[in-house]
Amino acid sequence: MSITPAHPDLTVGPDGVVRCAWPGLAHADYRDYHDREWGKPVHGEAPLLERLCLEGFQSGLSWLVILRKRPAFRRAFHHFDADRIAGFTEADVERLLEDEQIVRNRRKIEATIQNARATLALREQGGLEELLWTHAPEPTPRPRTFAEVPSQTLESELLAKRLRKVGFAQVGPTTVYAAMQACGLVDDHLAGCFRAGASRSGSRVTGLHATS
Repeated sequence: MSITPAHPDLTVGPDGVVRCAWPGLAHADYRDYHDREWGKPVHGEAPLLERLCLEGFQSGLSWLVILRKRPAFRRAFHHFDADRIAGFTEADVERLLEDEQIVRNRRKIEATIQNARATLALREQGGLEELLWTHAPEPTPRPRTFAEVPSQTLESELLAKRLRKVGFAQVGPTTVYAAMQACGLVDDHLAGCFRAGASRSGSRVTGLHATS
């Protein structure tokens, strides 16, 4: 990886592709996440619940840590099937606190269970997908530098407030904005990155992989 002299927040990989210069992009799995998932529209209850909960788990940690634990999270939380997670008991919480392959934080584990239950309740109001995507903002000028990428926005504040109102936890406006980026509600790939604008090309993410 090498930083482009004219644009220090972009990097050119050994494949000659220009990307956002994320710290840790030299790791193949992180680069793959940048190239194939981040900023692409995500649809479906379970994939959206997963991203929302994992952004909550990421608080205070690097995303690379969460990304590498994601397969374990999926096993532990039944691929974020809200019906199954909603039935978790205190015994399940204690079991998960012993699982060294995930982030063993009681507050975050309990928030995931709470969020699954809130997701079930939302089905009578249109569902989680409708709630999230109705808060997708209108397109704005593409950021040219990391300094131009916000950590939260009015839309993320409104969405966080709405999520809390319907029973979600671990959903502050910064966490929610990170989820909006991950789910493609906003596309914050920098101008010049090969992924910039590609999220509206018709591809979508329904789980781990992108589909056309």
